[in-house]
Order: sequence, then C-alpha cells, then structure tokens
Amino acid sequence: QVHLVESGGGSVQAGGSLTLSCAATRIYLTNGCMAWFRQYPGQEREGIAVIAQEGDQDAILSYDDSVKGRFTISKDGAKNTLYLTMTNLKPEDTAMYYCAAGYDWIACSRRTYSRSTYGYWGQGTQVTVSS
Repeated sequence: QVHLVESGGGSVQAGGSLTLSCAATRIYLTNGCMAWFRQYPGQEREGIAVIAQEGDQDAILSYDDSVKGRFTISKDGAKNTLYLTMTNLKPEDTAMYYCAAGYDWIACSRRTYSRSTYGYWGQGTQVTVSS
C-alpha cells in the first residue's frame, strides 16, 4: 500500500520558519510530479508548490504567487522524501498542508496545480501561524 506521511507541522509566530517533510513508501519521488497543497477550513485544496522531473532532466520547480520567495520545495531521492521549507510565515499561511504525487507527465505539465493530476495523497499536517 502506498503511503505518503507528512510531518513537521506545528505552531509558530509570524515571521518564523517551519520545514514540512513527506516520506513516501511504495512509490518513488525521483521522477514524476510532486506537490504541496494547502487547505483552509471550508475551502478547496489548492496547490502552492510543485517539483516535476522527467527522466534525467533537471527538476522544474514552480510556486503559487502567495508563497513565491518564502517557500522552497525540494526532495531527497535517497530518503525518498519531499520537503517544504517555509520562511517568513504569515497568519494567512495557517492551513492544513498536504503532499501529493502524480506520474502522468502530460497532466503534470498541463494541469500542474490541479488536484486531479495527483493520485497519491498524504493525510495532512496542520500549520498554525500566530500574529
């Protein structure tokens, strides 16, 4: 059974930093489309950061404007783990954060931030930023 397990969430004051981790089992994060989404209460899950890699090509990183310059997505192939390093956190970053993985390269390139691109999801980790 495929597992994506997030960790690293918690409570932090505005301006602080957190690093989220997403450990994968039974799937490999070395190729494909991996992403972090977040969800506010009562709202749909939205993609905020994506790392996409096909074969031996360099990974392509992309970010939603709301996190660009503050968040960094990365992965460690040896550990089969995806990361999201979050700096200069703001109260509006308070949300549940989910990692996701998908292996349809066409969907990844055309619908990078669409939930339908990703077939594997973690259970989420809560991030709370106080002012």
